[in-house]
Amino acid sequence: MKKQVCSKVLVLICFLILFASVEAQSCKPSAKIRGKKPPSGQCNQENDSDCCKEGKLYTTYKCSPPVSSHTKATLTINSFEAGWYNNGKRCLKYINVFGNGKSVRAKVVDECDSTMGCDDEHDYQPPCDNNIVDASKAVWKALGVPKSQWGGLDIYWTDADD
Repeated sequence: MKKQVCSKVLVLICFLILFASVEAQSCKPSAKIRGKKPPSGQCNQENDSDCCKEGKLYTTYKCSPPVSSHTKATLTINSFEAGWYNNGKRCLKYINVFGNGKSVRAKVVDECDSTMGCDDEHDYQPPCDNNIVDASKAVWKALGVPKSQWGGLDIYWTDADD
C-alpha cells in the first residue's frame, strides 16, 4: 500500500514538473537589429510612437507567447494591431480584450512585426514587442481608461468566436 501511494505521488510530482516547465516556456528574443536614423519627416510619431535611434540595439522576436483562453498582454495605443503574428490569419477577425474591469470586442486590422523595424517599410519605428495589443483610442475608451492613463495597461485577451 505504501509503495502504491509513493508511486502515485511520484507520478503526480513528475506531471506537475512537466506541466510547470511547459507553462514556463516562453518566447525568447531571437536577435537584435541596429537602429538607423530616420530621414527627416519619415518617422511616423502618431500616438506618441517612438522613432528608431541610430546605433541603438532593438530586440526582435520570431515567436510570440502561446495564445490561450486568458492570454496576458500589454495594451498600447495606436491603430489596432496584435503582436501575436499568425501569418495574417488574425487580420480582420475579432478578439476580446479584458482590462480595467471591462471587456471589449475589437477587430484586428494588422499584426505587428516583431521581427523587423527601423526601416521605411516600418515607418522607422522599432520592432514591436511580442506581447502587445496595439489598440485604437476607441478600445481605450470602451475599457473606460482615463485618457491620462493611456499608453500601457496590463490586459488579457482571447480570440473571439466568429
